[in-house]
Amino acid sequence: MTEHKPAGFWDRAVRNFRSAWDKIASDKNISSKIIVSSNLEGDDRLQLIDHMQACLDATGGEVSARKRAAELGHAYLSLTEIGRKKFLTILATEFSTNRQLINGAIRNLSQSEGADNLFLAEQKLRNVLKAPRINLLTQFNALPEGVKFLVDMRKELIPWAKKDMTLKGLETDLKALLSSWFDVGFLELKQITWNAPASLLEKLIAYEAVHEIKDWEDLKNRLASDRRCFAYFHPRMPNEPLIFVWVALVEGIADNVHVLLDPDAPLGDPETVNSAIFYSISNAQAGLTGINFGNFLIKRVVDSLSRELSNIQYFATLSPIPGFNRWLDQRLLDEHFDLLTPEQVDELMATADKSSPAAALKELLSRDNWYFDSALSDILKAPLLRLCTHYLLFEKRTKHTAADSVAHFHLNNGARLEQLNWLADLSARGLKQSNGIMLNYLYDLKTIDTNHESYRAGEPVITSAAVKNLL
Repeated sequence: MTEHKPAGFWDRAVRNFRSAWDKIASDKNISSKIIVSSNLEGDDRLQLIDHMQACLDATGGEVSARKRAAELGHAYLSLTEIGRKKFLTILATEFSTNRQLINGAIRNLSQSEGADNLFLAEQKLRNVLKAPRINLLTQFNALPEGVKFLVDMRKELIPWAKKDMTLKGLETDLKALLSSWFDVGFLELKQITWNAPASLLEKLIAYEAVHEIKDWEDLKNRLASDRRCFAYFHPRMPNEPLIFVWVALVEGIADNVHVLLDPDAPLGDPETVNSAIFYSISNAQAGLTGINFGNFLIKRVVDSLSRELSNIQYFATLSPIPGFNRWLDQRLLDEHFDLLTPEQVDELMATADKSSPAAALKELLSRDNWYFDSALSDILKAPLLRLCTHYLLFEKRTKHTAADSVAHFHLNNGARLEQLNWLADLSARGLKQSNGIMLNYLYDLKTIDTNHESYRAGEPVITSAAVKNLL
């Protein structure tokens, strides 16, 4: 569930920000113009520090503060990637916490006695632990498109912070700031239809991260009368979906994504079908990575569909298993690979003419278009489904966290493993991730909360008898 954007989105974002801020930044009564080179060279650094400090000093009134923030944003948008990284490094190093002040506040707290003195000492420590750059970043909240500007800034900052600890503190501060602003209580769930503005529909095409939307006709098919699309929006980003989910209203639990997305399939009747299938969830804003509001999305959509369509009995997903092949590749390197039944081992080794089950499985999966060879596909089906079931039920990233990211998302939301589907996604991505296997997670309204609590407690994964039998 990663972000997908075509070339030109950054340029378009820059134009949107500049358009929103031009009037603010061009106030002739306030002189705070920043003119810097695109790579921040020479004296640009000192000029930028002076302007950032002026923003923090907050001299003048609210109009002055807004203009200075708009000018600072304009300067950032005028920079190259090299310049933007330097800009963020200045923000991270020059406007961080003061270790001397922190140590003094800690000493003062340890020596304080009495409720009043303790309260004041704790407040002082809280204040000095807050980096000045947080106040600077907060000023963008007052600008039109300012929140979106910070979201995009963090998107660029995240990969840099992973390699540069100087930037890690800034990224952490920005994440905490955005987390407070993007609390799920502030978000609005909306259904998106074909009648939505073209600019919003275009973003659905651009942001779709699971099953690529090929063109406008494909999009129109996904917004037909037997389909639904829901998204979360923030009031300060009303034209930008944060996360969105696609739903197919069908008869029965869907087991093949190509059938589900077939533009020539007949329309279903939303008033008579019995299943709502969540077949794609995409995070639209990479700058909000790690800020979790997706776990509330499905529950809200289930509630909405339950109210709209009383005939829906089953709420399920048709989900990818993105980590399966990575895990399998590693397990097949183990000379003690022993996760298959004796009958499966014998059949694989005989078919591939190899001396070990791991070597046999690797050889058979390396054959071109093995999935179109019905005999070979039948031989691989039981072993791969068994291995995939083992991966989903027993492999962990942490003690209480499933190794597979999508599995963790749905199990944490209270779903159960319902059904593994053989050769359900033969796209290049589906084959690369999981040899075409997909999974239905079932959301049973009566057990969502207890399933969630069970998963969080580290108890065995809740699964159907059909999946257990694959072992």
